[in-house]
Amino acid sequence: MFRRRNNKFEVLLVHPGGPFFAGKDDGAWTIPKGEATSGEDLLTRAQIEFEEELGIKPSGEWIELGSIKQKGGKTVHAWAFEGDLPDSFKLRSNTFEMEWPPHSGKQQKFSEIDQAAFFSEEVARRKINSAQVILLDRLRAALDDNQQRYPVGNHLV
Repeated sequence: MFRRRNNKFEVLLVHPGGPFFAGKDDGAWTIPKGEATSGEDLLTRAQIEFEEELGIKPSGEWIELGSIKQKGGKTVHAWAFEGDLPDSFKLRSNTFEMEWPPHSGKQQKFSEIDQAAFFSEEVARRKINSAQVILLDRLRAALDDNQQRYPVGNHLV
């Protein structure tokens, strides 16, 4: 999700929950994402994951941003849409369980994401997982291209 502020764009990023990301900031944030099953429509899965992670149904015109491969080998397919969080927004994320502390035999429940926030493009480049920076480049290119093709004052049509 992105929004426009003062002729610039801001992107919504999420911070992973759980003990491995506690206290980590720059480079730890990510786009909302999840895992698709074989043969599943990727855009539909992205929409479902967005709603599950943030508790709001995404809608709008979808901009395909292609795919990237992260350090661990996971392929991420991404789309963007323009929107904003409602004033009443309260983060509602899925949870997961894991043994914590390690080798303790105790299972603890953690939120998949523990924060969601909009960041300016400049700040987002610092906060986002380094493999996902190219998605910001692709969004910038798509928005610039759209502005050049359909300018109407300060608005897009």
